Amino acid sequence: MKAVILLSGGLDSSTILYQAKADGCECYSIAFDYQQRHRRELHSAFLVAQKVGVAQHRVVNFDLRQWGGSALTDDKIDLPQERSLDEMSQNIPITYVPARNTIFLSFALAYAEAIAAQRVYIGVNALDYSGYPDCRPDYIQAMQEVFRLGTKQGREGQPIQIVAPLIELKKTEIIQLGNQLGVPWELTWSCYAGGDAACGVCDSCRLRLAAFAELGLQDPVSYEC
Repeated sequence: MKAVILLSGGLDSSTILYQAKADGCECYSIAFDYQQRHRRELHSAFLVAQKVGVAQHRVVNFDLRQWGGSALTDDKIDLPQERSLDEMSQNIPITYVPARNTIFLSFALAYAEAIAAQRVYIGVNALDYSGYPDCRPDYIQAMQEVFRLGTKQGREGQPIQIVAPLIELKKTEIIQLGNQLGVPWELTWSCYAGGDAACGVCDSCRLRLAAFAELGLQDPVSYEC
């Protein structure tokens, strides 16, 4: 079975790549250079893809800085820093990139149909504190219908399946799953800041560090603070 895996190089996407491999899939990973602040993640995506031995790793290039609308695509918008987990859960944060997962899934769908893949894996997580609207079960269900209606495979009764194995897992549970699967955490990258070392204070770093700490584990990634 062929599967396309959306791979950012982060904790969640690296786990689903290893899950797809464990599921017996021939894996085709796809990463996105959309001129994000944290383009450092693309290097991690390449390293993780290489480590697991994907059949093919592709990087799609486009520029979401043209209109911004997010702290990840507009340098004039400050990244949230040193927020508590409670603060993160209050509202959809400014790190939300408008329609990002819809864009990503559209590219993944085109890639999947072109290579006659049966699955697309995405590492969305509804229980994460970010609360992004495009990481929730109802969104994935709606996109599954798009996959069915908007493709030749779908109309012929063989729709490409969206697989979101992490959608109802806590961050600690994702790390535990990744440990079982052998995910090389030292190769992954979660920081939004875009430096040579992870900042340790952005929302993504704090969520990651809190989860490792809750499990009594040491995150092998280097942090500035």
